[in-house]
Amino acid sequence: MRHFGWIVAAPVAALLLAACGEEEAPVSASPSDPPASADPGQAYTGFFTVLENAEHGPQLCSVVAESFPPQCGGPDVLGWNWDEAPNVTSESGVTWGYYAVTGTWDGTALTLTEPPLDGAATSPVVPDGTVPDFTSPCEPPAGGWAVVDAATATQAAQDAALAHAAEQPDYAGAWIDQSINPASGQETPDEGAMNDPTQLVLNVRFTGDLERHEAELRAIWGGALCVSAAEHTEQELLEIQEEVLAELGDQASGGGTDVTTGTIVVDVIVDDGLQERLDEQYGEGLIRVSAALRPVGS
Repeated sequence: MRHFGWIVAAPVAALLLAACGEEEAPVSASPSDPPASADPGQAYTGFFTVLENAEHGPQLCSVVAESFPPQCGGPDVLGWNWDEAPNVTSESGVTWGYYAVTGTWDGTALTLTEPPLDGAATSPVVPDGTVPDFTSPCEPPAGGWAVVDAATATQAAQDAALAHAAEQPDYAGAWIDQSINPASGQETPDEGAMNDPTQLVLNVRFTGDLERHEAELRAIWGGALCVSAAEHTEQELLEIQEEVLAELGDQASGGGTDVTTGTIVVDVIVDDGLQERLDEQYGEGLIRVSAALRPVGS
């Protein structure tokens, strides 16, 4: 069943993350250290917008600006020939397209070993592991999720509850579970129906004293409510995210956090052993490395 939901960024950035404790395990290498060894003959594959403009030749886009024509930057792709690329678009001196690319990686650039393929025709609809599961982790109450006080099952009450939660020192994030909304099963759900505060489960996480937090939130919010435990506060996770991205520098193309799992996601072009090094430094499962280029055959 398809579940609709969203991360709550209401009065605070209730966006996601998980961090380590106060003590860090000793490590033999920094995450930004180069890999001990690399196979120059290893082929990698991935899906990218490839773009060329007056400032640079063909590059694999790390992030694409929503403009027309688009703008982006990223590693160079060597051996590229637009005449061999399908579905090419050119406008105002910019040439681009979305492709499945395969080649070897030298740490800074991809050298094609195969002609590019149409990315839209070959890429998976949903990349594995990238979509949060907004399902509430609490057991539904007897009779199922329901409004307990219609007078406070309003958008204003929901906002007030989120504001109160975010003020707590052990706040770990919040999100909305839309799975109980009948409109969520529709192919094109009505926006008004999907924003109905009586047809959602408000999820809030803290690192301790869940009974107190639930009682305080219940006094504010009359809709369905799930209060669950987290290992790390939102602030701890944000600090870890900033630390990791600062250490990685240009090695990381981006990053973010997932409040539903309490984890950090770090985006890189190639995982050259980074996942193993981050697991050693911060603990296994806290940080997930998402590599845009994956080894062929893996």
